[in-house]
Amino acid sequence: MKPMCLMLAASALALMASATTLEAKSPPNVLVVAKNIDDIVSLDPAQAYEFTSGEIVANIYDRLVEYNPTDIEKIAPGLAESWTVSDDGKTFAFKLRQGAKFASGNPVRPEDVVFSLRRVVTLNKAPAFILTQFGWKPDNVEQMIKKISDTEVALTIPETFAPSFVLNALASRPGSIVDEKEALKNVKDNDLGNAWLSRNSAGSGPFKLRIWRPSEAVVLDANKDAFKGAPKMNQVVFNHVAEPSTQRLMIESGDADIARNLGPDQIAAVKDKGGIKVETYPQAALHFFSLNLKHDKLKNPAIWEATKYLIDYDGIANTLLKGQMKVHQTFWPEGFPGSVNENPYKLDVAKAKDILVKGNVSSGLTIDMDMISSPPFTEIGQSIQATMGQAGIKVNLIPGTSAQVITKYRARQHEGMLLYWAPDFMDPHSNAKAFAYNVDNADGSPQSTTTWRNSWLIPDLSAKTRAALVERDPAKRLDMYRELQRAVLKESPWAMTFQAQAQVALRGEVNGFVHGPTNDLVVYRDVTKN
Repeated sequence: MKPMCLMLAASALALMASATTLEAKSPPNVLVVAKNIDDIVSLDPAQAYEFTSGEIVANIYDRLVEYNPTDIEKIAPGLAESWTVSDDGKTFAFKLRQGAKFASGNPVRPEDVVFSLRRVVTLNKAPAFILTQFGWKPDNVEQMIKKISDTEVALTIPETFAPSFVLNALASRPGSIVDEKEALKNVKDNDLGNAWLSRNSAGSGPFKLRIWRPSEAVVLDANKDAFKGAPKMNQVVFNHVAEPSTQRLMIESGDADIARNLGPDQIAAVKDKGGIKVETYPQAALHFFSLNLKHDKLKNPAIWEATKYLIDYDGIANTLLKGQMKVHQTFWPEGFPGSVNENPYKLDVAKAKDILVKGNVSSGLTIDMDMISSPPFTEIGQSIQATMGQAGIKVNLIPGTSAQVITKYRARQHEGMLLYWAPDFMDPHSNAKAFAYNVDNADGSPQSTTTWRNSWLIPDLSAKTRAALVERDPAKRLDMYRELQRAVLKESPWAMTFQAQAQVALRGEVNGFVHGPTNDLVVYRDVTKN
């Protein structure tokens, strides 16, 4: 079986999808995943910030605490078997589980935890802000993260935050624990092993990295020493397949066991075929249409309210996107603790017209709407253009590449924007700070939130967001975020529209695959083929 697996990894199955090899099957002890993996920049957990790299890192590394992808209401023990929080909420002491080993065979030590977390702050790569928001900085991190015994580490934060906020952040990607000895053996130019870890692994998770060939393949080998037990599959092979139509051929032929990027048409084509099953998983990514209040013509709140009634939510979700989105109108995704799942807005052109008239909105309003020039944005944008037009609002679609659109948005140069947002970690503050916090609306502000980008200055909501961040009573804290969601739903200059749903095609013999609401919660440990 091994030679065939290496062939799959090397060729990315590009040839095997042809008609001449439709009878090929993947080996019984190897899971083959057809997926677009060209977004990977680095597999170092201190740097990985893309969807695919996050998924792979999550299957290589463990963290002190972790989520259960099928029950994300609670933080569960990971490499830490238990923890305590000081009375003032500033010191977290973690007791490490005994017997845990890295894939190298080295034991997981307090020194590895200290090294890993300090390393994220020192390198200061893209995901570092998740930890530096605690107040950790390169010049204080040695005092803040310490070994206190052969089995314990202590993490100190300068300010009192809700314990759940701290634990949620530690359960995210930059909280991954790296084998210090392996990393330091491969240091180059004082990079703490960054270059080496971009293409190699030093974790304790269920798999270890065999190879990454950019835009071609990633191969993971089972880590037999994983503290939760060896995974069922000997290998997981991610083959870069950008075209959904090619992924469809591969899942139909058996060249792939799982196809991850099928569009609505491909899903419809395979869902009723024998030997294939389609499963749907709610995701954390939220889509929205926003208005930039830097433009005087868009400052009237009547416009904000009216636009919420000028989107065909159900038609887009059910007809255009065929189940790959679900209607969701608040800023925290359904399925996450504290989410408000209320969708009061429906397409109602007559109501929108009445709101515009009562709000003294002059006729002939024109809005330039920027959007990414690819599905699903093109379909959503064209639908919004048509329904807004029914109320006399002319929407000019301004398509561009992702880089062009996001750059313009970050510079606050748009009028209307069709975009999406996904939380950086699974705590409601991640999205509350984006959608309910703006205390400095100046162009030079260091803020980079959705509120700031749309020039919505909200001191009162910002104060409530800050209060929720430091509230230590878990139930009360979630109620505070629910209040924020309802306020933003009613008052904001944007319409939250949809929550993404991942539709995944699997061969009938594949069982145990888990796809949580983020890519960090895609789990291959328990997958079997029988």
